[in-house]
Amino acid sequence: MVTIPKTVNRIVTLGPVPVLNSFIIALGKSDSIVNGLPLFARTPRHKYHTLFAPTLAGRPVVQGPGMDPDIELLLQLRPDVILTMDNGIARILEKKGFAVLVLAWRQSEDAKTTMLLLGKVLDREEKALNYLGYVDGLMNRITEAVSDIPETQRPNVLFCSLKSMTQPHLIADWWIRKAGGISVTENGRIVESLSFSVEHVLKWNPDILIVSTPGEVLQAYQDTRLRTVRAVQNRNVFSIPSAAHPWGHRTAELPLTVFWAAKLFHPQRTAHLDLGAEMKTFYDRFFGYSLRDDQVEEILSGIP
Repeated sequence: MVTIPKTVNRIVTLGPVPVLNSFIIALGKSDSIVNGLPLFARTPRHKYHTLFAPTLAGRPVVQGPGMDPDIELLLQLRPDVILTMDNGIARILEKKGFAVLVLAWRQSEDAKTTMLLLGKVLDREEKALNYLGYVDGLMNRITEAVSDIPETQRPNVLFCSLKSMTQPHLIADWWIRKAGGISVTENGRIVESLSFSVEHVLKWNPDILIVSTPGEVLQAYQDTRLRTVRAVQNRNVFSIPSAAHPWGHRTAELPLTVFWAAKLFHPQRTAHLDLGAEMKTFYDRFFGYSLRDDQVEEILSGIP
């Protein structure tokens, strides 16, 4: 068994790299990441990732399209620890002598545990506690605004990728519920990703449809099979915002997802909450980046 050194100066992230990086960036340790973004994240949608962590732009790619790690390159990079969310990859790397930390979170409490663990491993415990205190305060403000809304006045919401016809992450059920909505995919499942068909969408008939990209908004409106869906009829199809990573996924930006969704679901109840100001506060405080007004709008657009 390989132990993680007490002092961690060199970090490799494998698998969902933007997600893992977002937590490291929020802890102020982005300069310690010695690998770059994988090919799937070298797109305009992830352009803010290298604005938040400029040193990543020149770092090497250490995994292939199938997430397989480049062992020879990893040996050259000499990481103190490798972070991943894949147990299979972890076992392979541990046999090669690497110190590996497997992270997993499916609910909000898991994300808190992850932040505390990383804070300890990276000697950023105070920063981790600061982040969690901020998140608790933000969630309390949203709860005060929407918690007493009756079920009959909460919108039915579907968050999905229309391209793959999946609801990609279990945690989406949580943030939809926390924001005052009803997730149509919340069925007690334990699997991370849920596949479905057009027939399911017609049966669910969501009031609000949140999709993975701006292009999928247009796809929803142009797909004649979806023309009877309430969200389509009422022009309530929206792209998830995207900065370090698309917000609706397991990123450290998830608190902003809840804030954004609450304002989307219940605009009158949340009129006193300023999303743009909250975004500027969050990214300045935890990502060390001062957003301009036009950047706030670009992030909220979902970035094509």
